[in-house]
Amino acid sequence: MSRNLMRFNPFGDLSRFEPMKNFEEMFKDFRLTPSWGAMEAEPRIKMDVTENDNAYQVKADIPGVNKEDIKVTIDGNHVAISVEVKKETEEKKEGNVIRSERYYGQQYRSFTLAQEVDDAKAEAKYNNGVLELTLPKKPGSSSKQLTVS
Repeated sequence: MSRNLMRFNPFGDLSRFEPMKNFEEMFKDFRLTPSWGAMEAEPRIKMDVTENDNAYQVKADIPGVNKEDIKVTIDGNHVAISVEVKKETEEKKEGNVIRSERYYGQQYRSFTLAQEVDDAKAEAKYNNGVLELTLPKKPGSSSKQLTVS
């Protein structure tokens, strides 16, 4: 007859208290599906806005689009840029298409300026993936700081 006795220590696990011990194990086998991992993130419109006494200058990075697909809207001191993005990728092997991916979407970015824009004099240029906006300030709409009494 064989005896398999183990000494029981009721405080063994408590003395090695590790609250996150199993946390990493929970996610160890978690993997994204291949189709998710292969997807590219949506492109985003990144911009710089500068100001001088007469106008605002905006430079927005919008690579890989046609200038006809860019729309700029000015409403007072609110400016909105929207872009129609189209991307098609096709992979062929021995003349047969083995993978084809298409992405169609719209990117949108809007912001509010401190002063109203003179939309009649505003200009937009698109060159090498960069949209440049010159947004002259509307005369007579300067901001005034009030003294709090």
